[in-house]
Amino acid sequence: MPPIRKKDPLKSAQIEGKIQLAISDLKNGRILNIREATRIYDIPRTTLRDRLKGIEYKGEKRANHHKLTQSEEDSLVKWVLDLDRRGLPPRHSLVRDMVNYLLLQHGKPQVGKNWVTNLIKRRPEIDSKSARKYNYERAKCEDPKIIQEHFDRVRDAISEYGILPEDIYNFDETGFAMGLCATAKAITGSDRYARPKLLQPGNREWVTAIEATNSTGWAIPSYIIFKAKKNVRLGWFDDLPSDWRINISENGWTTDQIGLEWLKTHFIPYINGRSMGSYRMLILDGHGSHLTAEFDRTCTENNIIPICMPPHSSHLLQPLDVGCFAVLKRHYGQQVEQRMRDGFNHIDKLDFLMAFPKARTEAYKARTIQNSFVATGLVPFNPDRVIQQLNIRLKNTNPPSKSIKQYTIILLTNTSKYTSIRTPDNYNKETYK
Repeated sequence: MPPIRKKDPLKSAQIEGKIQLAISDLKNGRILNIREATRIYDIPRTTLRDRLKGIEYKGEKRANHHKLTQSEEDSLVKWVLDLDRRGLPPRHSLVRDMVNYLLLQHGKPQVGKNWVTNLIKRRPEIDSKSARKYNYERAKCEDPKIIQEHFDRVRDAISEYGILPEDIYNFDETGFAMGLCATAKAITGSDRYARPKLLQPGNREWVTAIEATNSTGWAIPSYIIFKAKKNVRLGWFDDLPSDWRINISENGWTTDQIGLEWLKTHFIPYINGRSMGSYRMLILDGHGSHLTAEFDRTCTENNIIPICMPPHSSHLLQPLDVGCFAVLKRHYGQQVEQRMRDGFNHIDKLDFLMAFPKARTEAYKARTIQNSFVATGLVPFNPDRVIQQLNIRLKNTNPPSKSIKQYTIILLTNTSKYTSIRTPDNYNKETYK
């Protein structure tokens, strides 16, 4: 009896790939008939007919408890590893969200709470680890190492995707208590001992502005989030710059959905005609609304590479924090103070929309924005600009003796001991033996 030859799975997958290309050409009219398609792509005619009839490729069939096809699962694991490499190792919940998003596209039921755990068991290249929380003094001593890893991620992404300096962006949101004046020195009588008190308008309603800047010195139009329910007064929009946008939430804060809407309807349309290269880099913090599965997928689909800063480092690494937000709030506070001196005792939404554009114009000068990217070591790329400052600041700091505390946020990471959870909250244990 002749030996039974096993099919080469790699060769079968390659043939299947050519079959899918042939099907696409047939549907789009680039190839007129099956006979021509089999000749061009060198594929079996009967197999092509089967696929056109809806008969599935057996290599994609898996046990009933598998929700994703093999290629979909491979893509998911690649996405997890890519997030880890960019400093964004995902929680179990984020991976579930991404899987459910994929399944939703095909009208399939969602996965259960144990699906991610089972995925980890069958995929040796990923693992689940508990992040470790360091006390403040220890974190200070490790700052240079944390910051260097961030710059390594930035450098690797620039190299891998060929990102040009002109295509580097930073975005974040900043909040305002609508009626809060700026803190400043005041002239008082020489016999006063206590600090002078400046009257503040009554309104402390919270409003959020989502802002984004480009390394060449320009800013994306502002995206304002007011506290409101369903009714939005049309008067809010009078005299507002035409390219600004307003949204609402119950508390005036951003949400996952608002963050996604900003990305899809505001940021991407605005930058699409301004890109110099194929890929754009977006520097962001680890806020929840920046880390949803759909937010990351939308970035991928639009050639945007998000890079997450280490926690508690925005005062060092985020251009908006380093160069713009403090100036913006100071000028806005001055606008509020001037209105108070003019006799206003309450600042409402219309007052905010009159004061905020003026403050923003003063804060977002081209040179100010450019200098913020220089100061954070991004453009031109110069990590030493930040790291040398830390080394000087920490030169006389003694390492703390307190033990490391554990907390139980579970992250999915690369199983390599050199890349697992490449974030400042969880360095490799080998480093601190």
